[in-house]
Amino acid sequence: MAIKPAMVKELRERTGAGMMDCKKALVEADGDLEAAAELLRKAGQAKADKKSGRVAAEGQVLVRSTAGRHVVLEVNSETDFVANDENFRQFAEAVADAVLDAQPDSVDSLMSAQTNGQSVEEARQALITKVGENIAVRRFEVLETSAPVGAYTHMGRIGVVVEMDGGDESLARDIAMHIAATAPQCISRDDIPAEQIDKEREILSAQALQEGKPANIVEKMVEGRLRKFFDEITLVGQPFVKNPDQKVGDLLKDSNAGVRRFVRYAVGEGVDKSAAEVD
Repeated sequence: MAIKPAMVKELRERTGAGMMDCKKALVEADGDLEAAAELLRKAGQAKADKKSGRVAAEGQVLVRSTAGRHVVLEVNSETDFVANDENFRQFAEAVADAVLDAQPDSVDSLMSAQTNGQSVEEARQALITKVGENIAVRRFEVLETSAPVGAYTHMGRIGVVVEMDGGDESLARDIAMHIAATAPQCISRDDIPAEQIDKEREILSAQALQEGKPANIVEKMVEGRLRKFFDEITLVGQPFVKNPDQKVGDLLKDSNAGVRRFVRYAVGEGVDKSAAEVD
């Protein structure tokens, strides 16, 4: 049968596939919209499978909160061009909502959760077909608490949620913003693994000995450099970004507050961008 432009337009609106792909599917399905849509879904699955090995290190980090439940989510694309696309943004927001609603315990279970009448995995495959890039739901973390919480996102590239012990909303947001800017490894020295401290002490000792200092001086030098190391990697030891003359720990103490835990995601951190891609 003759394939009319209105039929192509309707199929395109339903599936998001390209005009030529829609017309080809309609021709193959002899004008049957449902059959053509099924053909496009199968083609989309094949394209998604082919692209799944390609490196996706761009994307967005989102933070969502509702009724004591706070989510940090990373969704990846191959390029920042797609990461800024409205279709990608809508997908990422729908995935964040699915985390809040379905309360999955892993990324695998999240992919089976429903969003807008389909599973997250089906929506991911449809988006791959539409934008022509690998899309990956990489990770998420959930904080459930009745304590004060600060949240901060920076241009969709970094997202932070921090659970406070005391303090107010303004302080919590300031701490979240600080964590976004400085990326502390942990809250305090007590959170640093003993083996990491021992390794750092070993390195610092070797460096000091190479400087030809006597043993008693080396010990003092190492302890001083260790304190500097702790200040650099711990939240409470860092200079507060809004007032570098004050450490975060002193700010918290003055506010009769503390930090229980935090989550910080940055787009693409830890992704091996040199990994081989599949054409």
